[in-house]
Amino acid sequence: MRRVLTTAGLAAAGAAAYVVAVRPWHLRFGAVPAEVAGVLPGDDLVPDADLVATRAVGIAAPPAVVWPWLVQLGQGRGGFYTYDRLENLVARCDIHSADEIVADWQATAVGDEVRLHPEVALQVAVVEPERALVLEGGVPMGDAAPPYDFSWAFVLQPAPDGSTRLVVRERYGYTQPWSWVLVEAVEAVSFFMTQKMLRGIRDRVERTAGGEPVPVAPAGA
Repeated sequence: MRRVLTTAGLAAAGAAAYVVAVRPWHLRFGAVPAEVAGVLPGDDLVPDADLVATRAVGIAAPPAVVWPWLVQLGQGRGGFYTYDRLENLVARCDIHSADEIVADWQATAVGDEVRLHPEVALQVAVVEPERALVLEGGVPMGDAAPPYDFSWAFVLQPAPDGSTRLVVRERYGYTQPWSWVLVEAVEAVSFFMTQKMLRGIRDRVERTAGGEPVPVAPAGA
């Protein structure tokens, strides 16, 4: 009994530490208070969100140089600049993150699909060139609709020194009483992937000499 009580106490302490310290940190990874509190394009798509994650990174280049990397996001396109091998091994996503800007992936319009997986897609809801790309939708559960409303915003905010803050925001609106259980698990994975994506985009942009765009390649090159 003593071992059971000790184990239960440790589990409770761990859960409390996660809720108090770890969860708030990963929901705001890299973001400053003004970015967390600020209104971003796409917030109105899920106006009464039950969970919001705002994450950010600084990039030593202007928004015009960062934008081409954002607009080609997606499975079958430029990928997500994350852990491709893990995504392909675990979820069979067939994602291959690009290391160059591809001309045929630069035309993205409202209503287009951005795929997370060959069988799962989000819809483009907002396109503001060199400022914001916002996706909406969710991952269905079998034949059922996603148990939450979801928006995913990528926003470029110019800084006075010519650099850019890339702010990524996820908003979830629960549509089922149990939605929070699923979303909390999704968010833990999302943090793991998003922190890599932010760094992946930053590193690709900053590899370009003098902040100039990398050469544009034809699709399939």
